[in-house]
Amino acid sequence: MKRALRIACAALLLVLPGTLAWAQTGDEIAVATPPIDSSGEVFYAADMGFFAKAGLNVKIVPMNNAGAIAPAVVSGTVAIGGLTVPAVALAREKNVPITIVAPGSVYSTAAPTSGIVVLKTSALRKAADLNGKTIGTRDISNMSYYGSNEWIDKNGGDSKSIKWVEINDNVAVAAMQQGRIDAASLSEPGLDDAVHGAARMLGPVYDAVGDKFLIAVFFTTEAYANAHPDVMRKFAAAIIEAGKWANKNHAASAKILEKYAGIPIPPNYTRVTYAERLRAADAQPVLDMLATYGVIKPNPRAADLFSPTVYAP
Repeated sequence: MKRALRIACAALLLVLPGTLAWAQTGDEIAVATPPIDSSGEVFYAADMGFFAKAGLNVKIVPMNNAGAIAPAVVSGTVAIGGLTVPAVALAREKNVPITIVAPGSVYSTAAPTSGIVVLKTSALRKAADLNGKTIGTRDISNMSYYGSNEWIDKNGGDSKSIKWVEINDNVAVAAMQQGRIDAASLSEPGLDDAVHGAARMLGPVYDAVGDKFLIAVFFTTEAYANAHPDVMRKFAAAIIEAGKWANKNHAASAKILEKYAGIPIPPNYTRVTYAERLRAADAQPVLDMLATYGVIKPNPRAADLFSPTVYAP
């Protein structure tokens, strides 16, 4: 995990000399995020008019490579990015000046939205069976990656023995069928797509972190947030409004998500729950997990990750 931290932060530090000229001079706000359920509010806010109602001109930049999002934000290529809490915490650990400005999805053990899956024909049945195996994940710094490690360790396995490879969710099942990986750590909508096909759930990994906590967030640089506090407040309000709408309108939000994710979202698929307020305490279980594994310093304070333009501890 420390190797993953070094790689992720090195990529960010390479772009720190970049400026925010594009983001500061244009009235169009570019937001980059993976086209997945976890950060779906940005898609709903755009299509349902919540951004427009707030007076914001938002351009969505879908990025399957989550590792490229923070560098894009720091360099000024885009103004705001959507990532998991660990990805933001990892960057902040190395003094990369990014800050959280809006919440994304939250995890609830009542409706698991991330898990380790194996083929239905696989002999793998428990966490210990994964020892020494190869597991695919979208990127080695995301919530699914760290949650999977904790689930393996808490359920009798040894995460240090695992070989991790980065792979997109939509090709993970094929990679297992081809024998390139033994298992995959997936999130919605890819998770349900897999388990309704050739895969089965081995473990709901986020249960190892807590019953309910913040998974994804939207962030920008401290400089951009401080220069545009009114924009940040409007953006956060639009995201929260979109989350509340999506929590009550799964069928309608599925149609919007399908357009951006490029895969069908059937009515019986598990959908994520979105945060309906911005609370630092909701991110604390994730930071505690990262500290346990030595990825960040001990005794982290979640409130330190949030921009004072939108959040007052």
